[in-house]
Amino acid sequence: MTLQQGLALAVIAGMLALFLWDRWRYDVVALVALLSAVAVGILPSQKAFSGFSNPLLPLIASALVISSAVSASGAVDLLLRPLRPLMRTRTLEVATLTAAVTVLSAVLKNIGALAIFLPIALQVARRSERSPSELLMPMSFGSLIGGMMTLIGTSPNLIISSVRQDLLGKPYGMFAFTPVGAGITVVGLVFLAFGWRLIPVRRKEGDSSDLPFRVEDYLVEVRIKPESPLAGKTVADLEALAEGDVTVTAILRDGNQRYIPTRYWQLFANDVLVLESDPHALEKLIGSAQLELLGDEKIAQQGPGAPDIGAVEAVITVGSPMVGNSPVALRLRERYGVNLLAVSRAGRRTRARLRSLAFKEGDVVVLQGRLEAMSDTLASLGCLPLAERNLQLGRPRRMLLALTILAGAVGLSASEIVPPAIAFTAGALLIALFRILTLKQIYDAIEWPILILLGALIPIGEALRDTGVTDLMATELAGLSGFVPGAGMLALVLVITMLVTPLLHHAAAVIVMGPIAGALALKLGFNLDPFLMAVAVGASCDFLSPIGHQNNTFVMGPGGYRFTDYWRLGLPLSTLVVATGVPLILLVWPLH
Repeated sequence: MTLQQGLALAVIAGMLALFLWDRWRYDVVALVALLSAVAVGILPSQKAFSGFSNPLLPLIASALVISSAVSASGAVDLLLRPLRPLMRTRTLEVATLTAAVTVLSAVLKNIGALAIFLPIALQVARRSERSPSELLMPMSFGSLIGGMMTLIGTSPNLIISSVRQDLLGKPYGMFAFTPVGAGITVVGLVFLAFGWRLIPVRRKEGDSSDLPFRVEDYLVEVRIKPESPLAGKTVADLEALAEGDVTVTAILRDGNQRYIPTRYWQLFANDVLVLESDPHALEKLIGSAQLELLGDEKIAQQGPGAPDIGAVEAVITVGSPMVGNSPVALRLRERYGVNLLAVSRAGRRTRARLRSLAFKEGDVVVLQGRLEAMSDTLASLGCLPLAERNLQLGRPRRMLLALTILAGAVGLSASEIVPPAIAFTAGALLIALFRILTLKQIYDAIEWPILILLGALIPIGEALRDTGVTDLMATELAGLSGFVPGAGMLALVLVITMLVTPLLHHAAAVIVMGPIAGALALKLGFNLDPFLMAVAVGASCDFLSPIGHQNNTFVMGPGGYRFTDYWRLGLPLSTLVVATGVPLILLVWPLH
């Protein structure tokens, strides 16, 4: 191993450590890795920002814009109506919603497809009095496998197409992924339609509430009024009054000094309690014990002529400005006109005060504000309301235009009349010219952290090739070829990519593994395509954790999942993907 190779591996190891540390956002980590590569001399400074000129970036950005326009047009809501009568049993509910998300993910960005159906799934769960956890994980996994079917369905396909452009001089076409992706999708859907029974139910049985949705654990702050019957009683008395459904996680008194109480602590008037429970139990306790819910004073006290004031449950999405910030830092009331009433973070207890709690992706929040402005407010905050949305029907022109632009961009790309980046950029421009979305909505639809991540990591991938690291890794893997047949080597690449993806971002996994797989194929004398396809499939199928792909993070809060829940359904599905994907890849893309 040369010094340059050692330095390159050190940069990759440092990047992996920062991803696992999970204190910095992935785009920041990518920029740190990029500048480190320049600093140690494995990447020439004049090539440092060459990744930002890659046509992959405008293609992803414009695809996100078109996807957002189709979502906002109401077309999907209209097309879903005929499917509602099919959802008569639990299995049919899972199968119908998962299939709908999966098919839509083939032509829309998979996170966009999932966002469209998340409120619908929660509404279905409420109506059938079942746990949302039974629906949301299958839908998330379905969106991942559905994205494999086309070039634009998922970022790994787009990135591996760029890798092929570098190695062979020609990218993949729009439907080059369809034969393999469709086969895996069919097998995956059949499994998910029945495999949802492996998911733990994270809701209390018999909890029937008139609230829109039941979230596992909310964190709220209340003040004990002087006239409250709990003044002078103990923590145990409070929890007994709530029949064990409410937990006192902290008490604030003596100038906001925070204490972690035992069951025998005495409660006093004006104590501020941090309570954790589901919304229904909290609502009953606040009413019966004469507690004051903190956080709703200023907006609610704007006089009898004030517009409708209400509370909305919403999930914090990937890229939200709330992520990493506290309510105080965001100045929610002053800047956005909303109060934070409660927070739910599935699978993790927290004793932090609401005002100082740093939000995370997937957190479920209850925001109070003017209902007429809530839609715009949630969009500004990067939150998705957890309620069946007001369908934007009655605007057939906007709906037809959005669908026509999507079909035109896909058709031009598939026919190779123009490159996909040009076709989709033109489509995004038409979205703006026809005012299907406002300019603000267009820029909000673009996931800028993803673009920065890719722009920073593409030169690092090139540096790995230039320093010979990819050849070195490929040589190590090629040493197994004497014991493992070609199909086994292909399966090995797919499995390694699957295991690396939860540790890295799925885009980073492709950028690192793509060149290694290509070099391995050349050393073994095989065609590059089956190995590149194996990397794309492996990076798309992150079913083992909530952190490898944003869709899994997205459903963690609303579904009430814990980290280990993903293995229960994800491990058998991953095994099926390998068992199905390798033969399909070899059938469509032979080794020789």
